[in-house]
Amino acid sequence: MKVLVSGSSGLIGSEAVVHYDSLGAEVIGVDNNLRAEFFGPQGDTRWNLQRLQGLTRRFSPWSIDLRNRDALFGLFQSEGPFDRVIHCAAQPSHDKAREIPILDFEVNANGTLHMLEATRLHSPGAVFIQMSTNKVYGDAPNEVPLIELDTRWDYLRSQDWHGISEQCRIDQSLHSLFGASKTAGDILAQEYGRTFGLKTGIFRGGCLTGPAHSGVELHGFLSYIVHAAVHGKPYRIFGYQGKQVRDQIHSADVIAAFEAFAQNPRPGEVYNLGGGRGNSASVLEVIDLIQRLGGHRLQHTYVPENRLGDHICYISDLRKLQSHYPDWQITRDLPAILEEMIAAERSRAGIRRAA
Repeated sequence: MKVLVSGSSGLIGSEAVVHYDSLGAEVIGVDNNLRAEFFGPQGDTRWNLQRLQGLTRRFSPWSIDLRNRDALFGLFQSEGPFDRVIHCAAQPSHDKAREIPILDFEVNANGTLHMLEATRLHSPGAVFIQMSTNKVYGDAPNEVPLIELDTRWDYLRSQDWHGISEQCRIDQSLHSLFGASKTAGDILAQEYGRTFGLKTGIFRGGCLTGPAHSGVELHGFLSYIVHAAVHGKPYRIFGYQGKQVRDQIHSADVIAAFEAFAQNPRPGEVYNLGGGRGNSASVLEVIDLIQRLGGHRLQHTYVPENRLGDHICYISDLRKLQSHYPDWQITRDLPAILEEMIAAERSRAGIRRAA
């Protein structure tokens, strides 16, 4: 098997590299560490590239900017055809997109178009995975009736208990520029499946997480909050009294969903992908869990203004994915995810125990 992974030094991309390399596949990674330009030293992923080079046997990293169509097409021509194309590369931040709207769109929309067209021309039999985001819904999920509880917001109506489904609209809502550019890539991937029969699967991620994440304040909620807690850094909570809810999914469970799709692809199909209700937690609840599991007391302050287009309560309804691929399931619960991330953060920092 031959696999191409874009964003190969990022969270999901690196998980894909390790997974397919462990199966004996030849893996080509595309990553030019643009994340360091977006977020500075904290977002630099070179440490993860070095980790991958030490772990893998048949992994070849290529430093290519997805905006460079000729270079990308050249790679597909020289190294393909591929059996899997896992497209994870992106500008991932709401806040950063406001500062760099053209760059954001060029990476998230044009870069996705280049990946899709390169696959159509040079690897038409490949399964193409588009790592999308729940931000394609904009703030429409905030219209679901909510109830305020002691430590979280939750859905008021019983019919919403499973969370937000793929039926949620994607237009006439406040997206942020990041949400808009990712929506463009999402729709493009759907159309390449429907128009050309490309085996595209579109996965709208909730909070994707794991120990390989280079989280920063502007992106990577769970990773950054663990980093702040372990290192004793101040953390800012933005709006909603810290009761805003996210569902966390480990990167390994994300890759398992990709591969379940690849075994029986449905071209142009869209799936919500997150931790579901079982792995949902508010910011306040995560802060408490980190202290109970790791002994790290987070220094946090509250900023009344919420982030643009932020979801008050977002839980991924996984029923469509599970009905199409019943063998797939969440294998890591939130406490296990946090314990792994705390241990990894301590190890990278040379910290033996909580302060």
